[in-house]
Amino acid sequence: QVRLVESGGGLVQAGGSLRLSCASSGRTFSSYAMGWFRQAPGKERELVARINWSGSNTYYADSVKGRFTISRDNAKNTLYLQMNSLKPEDTAVYYCARELGSSWSDWGQGTQVTVPS
Repeated sequence: QVRLVESGGGLVQAGGSLRLSCASSGRTFSSYAMGWFRQAPGKERELVARINWSGSNTYYADSVKGRFTISRDNAKNTLYLQMNSLKPEDTAVYYCARELGSSWSDWGQGTQVTVPS
């Protein structure tokens, strides 16, 4: 089983930046698409960004397009999310997950991102 561990969250002022990391313990990291999700209090978990196995194809939710960048380093079994121009509405717990067919698996414990208004 793959274990995913997120890190890099914190408190940042509006307009600031953070870089989240997601370290994978599995040897098959490079075989799967990966995604970043977030869940704000009282809201459903939403897909923020997705990247295919090679990094050649990415998807972004409209709310983060142009501000967030998803990337991966398959040699290091690590997924990243560079977040710039952060807004209070970006406040949430951020999770990474592995894509398995039409579903997502191996959720990490999450990392809190807080952008005060």
